[in-house]
Formats: sequence, C-alpha cells, structure tokens
Amino acid sequence: MGVLDGRTAIVTGASKGIGRVMSQVFAREGAKVVCAARSGALVEETVALITWAGGDATAAVADAATELGAKSIMDAALRAYGRLDTLVNNAGDGGPTKAVQDYTLDDWFYTVNSCLTSSYLCIRFAVPSMIAAGRGAIVNIASMAGRRGLAYRVGYCAAKAGQVGMSYGLALELGRHNITVNAIAPAAVEGDRIDRVIKGQAEVRGIDVDRMRQSFVERSPLRRMSTAEDIASLAAFLCSDLARNISGQCIPVTAGEPAS
Repeated sequence: MGVLDGRTAIVTGASKGIGRVMSQVFAREGAKVVCAARSGALVEETVALITWAGGDATAAVADAATELGAKSIMDAALRAYGRLDTLVNNAGDGGPTKAVQDYTLDDWFYTVNSCLTSSYLCIRFAVPSMIAAGRGAIVNIASMAGRRGLAYRVGYCAAKAGQVGMSYGLALELGRHNITVNAIAPAAVEGDRIDRVIKGQAEVRGIDVDRMRQSFVERSPLRRMSTAEDIASLAAFLCSDLARNISGQCIPVTAGEPAS
C-alpha cells in the first residue's frame, strides 16, 4: 500500500525532470496521475513509464499558463477519474539569465506566466472539485531563488517568491474546506535545468563553468545537490494523510544549506 492510495493527482510540467519523477513517485505511492505538459510526445513517455511499472496514469497536453489550457487539465482529470484530490504545480520555465537592464518585458511576462500564472490558474480550476470531494492537497514547487534571490534571474525570483506568498494566503483561505496548501523550495537539483542555470551564471559572470558548478555544490554542508526523487518524495508526503495538519508552509530542500 502507498501513502496516496485512492487519490487522484495532477502533476504539471510532467514531461521531464522533477515533473516526470514526481509523476512516477505519486503513481508508485498509489495515486492515479494526470501527467500534464505542453509537449505531447514527452508527456506520453512519462505515462508509458508509469503504466509499464503497473501504475495508472493519463496524459493532458496543454499549456497551464492559459485559462483554456489549465481548465482542460482539470477536465482531463475529471473525465479520466471522476475526481481530483491533489495538485502539484511544477510547470514553469526558468527564463533567461541576464542583467536586469537587459531583461525585456517579454522575458518578464514569459517567466512569470510560466511559473506563477500557471500555478494560479490550475489552482483556480482545481479548487471546486476539491471542495466537492471534502479534501484536497496543493503543493507548489517554488525555489530557494524565491526566498533568498539569485542574481541575473529577476523574473524567476519574482515568480517563485509569488508562489510562496500564494501558498501562504491560500492555506488561510482554503483550510476551512479541508484543503492543505504548501510550497517546496529546492536549492540546486541535479538535472538538465541546473546545468543550464550554471552555464548561464558562468557566462554572465565571466567565469569557468566547472568553477561555477563547484560553487553551487560547496554551498551545501552535505556537499551535494538534491535529486528530483528528494523533491517528489516530500511532495508525496505533503499530499498524504501523514501531513494532514501541515499547511501554509514553505519547506526548503537544500542538502543542509541554510534557508535564509
């Protein structure tokens, strides 16, 4: 038995990285998973991995940063499974790495919409079903960049800080409906995304990529980055009955690095 037996969960940004691992972990813990992403081919790969392992999953190909896309994801969950208990807002692009004076309005809107607006829209369309079910769990995958900042990533920092603040406010608003709302704030997580971040930071600062990577690792007392499995396991816990009295929190995952 898994900690999410009997639950239906939506995971956005499920085509790769943390979202793909998140979907697999949730399925392994017994959830029926709606894997949502813009890339149809990649999200179908995620679904295939889950079903091959004996899990239950379906794909929802949509852009969560649009009203039509977010609603279609919720509709896909209800159509496939008839209910929705859990939402993990993982979708989002980190945007460009550049100095603020070079950061265009298009850069800003793209990054904020991708990370923050998508979370708001999915929550907006998910909450009615959770209220009807008499319970719910929402987890927003934020970032330590939204708590302590990261140079040359103004849009990303703002969007992730927005996810944290939104989590706090919604926990107060939705608690009376037995809906928990939390955020997870990872530091560096192994994978393609952190590789791109490190490369961008090295270029804008004019230093060697390997040196930049080492600086990210050395921030951690454990001298390592976190993994997608670390983030996914915490999210599964927060969406289970084991965490039914945990709400309105932003939990750092930093391999021991101070959170502020």
